[in-house]
Amino acid sequence: MDWNQAIKDYKSYLKIERGLSLNSIVSYENDTLSLKNYILDNKIKESPIECTPDTVNSFIYNSSKKNSPRSQARKISGLKSFFKFLVFEGYLKSSPMSNIESPKLGRKLPDILNVEEISQMISSIDIKEKFGQRNKTIIEILYGTGIRVSELIELKISNIFFKENLIRVLGKGDKERFVPIGLKAKKSIIDYINNDRKYQKIEESSNDILILSRYGKKITRHMIFTLIKNISKKSGITKKISPHTFRHSFASHLLKNGADLRTIQLILGHENITTTEIYTHLDSKHLLNVMKKYHPRR
Repeated sequence: MDWNQAIKDYKSYLKIERGLSLNSIVSYENDTLSLKNYILDNKIKESPIECTPDTVNSFIYNSSKKNSPRSQARKISGLKSFFKFLVFEGYLKSSPMSNIESPKLGRKLPDILNVEEISQMISSIDIKEKFGQRNKTIIEILYGTGIRVSELIELKISNIFFKENLIRVLGKGDKERFVPIGLKAKKSIIDYINNDRKYQKIEESSNDILILSRYGKKITRHMIFTLIKNISKKSGITKKISPHTFRHSFASHLLKNGADLRTIQLILGHENITTTEIYTHLDSKHLLNVMKKYHPRR
């Protein structure tokens, strides 16, 4: 088995067996390709099933000079997944990655926006400008539902249940969930559909897609990143902001206002509640207030 065939089979496994999203598959593929290229560049004559721990260690040592510990840990995790697949398929008896440990990482808390900063961004959008209502709707949905940007760009009008105030979202691994939608986000969607979107020329394949580009097609992740960067700059926000910032802010504000972690986990679509628990570390002031209110020796 050569590298090209192994990587092709691995991608099929990630898509069919594990049900990963396209972005996740590309990320795993890139980790494997970087090892393959290192082997070819250094004229090492080893196929995937002949790859030795020494070769992998050498690759990791060299790549550590170029990558941050967090990037390095992700790369090691990706390669472990690849060789685990080869073991699972019976091509290998054991993985050359079995004794390799990832670098220790401290927990990195996500950046969030406060309520005033979010209002500041929304207020800076002129809905009378072309695509102004669309841009406002993007932020209202991201903050009003906490969905991922990948889920937003795939959101269909037919999956918005206006009477029930719910949207049906297709998340990671093609897992469906229902997410409540706030009244302000709902109103913004209705205004967008009845105005800006109504007068656009829309490609047939995108008729049911909610958020559209200027060309009447499904908007891209990159475009949403760019829009949010421009809106934050215009509104005078100096924090480093991405679409995911609104998801973090959504969860943090829910927790601060009394929502329980299990509910937040279900809304966000986290498979493991430990992922959701990171939001308990975000607001020390809130934690202190809880302590003062509920502890008998406050």
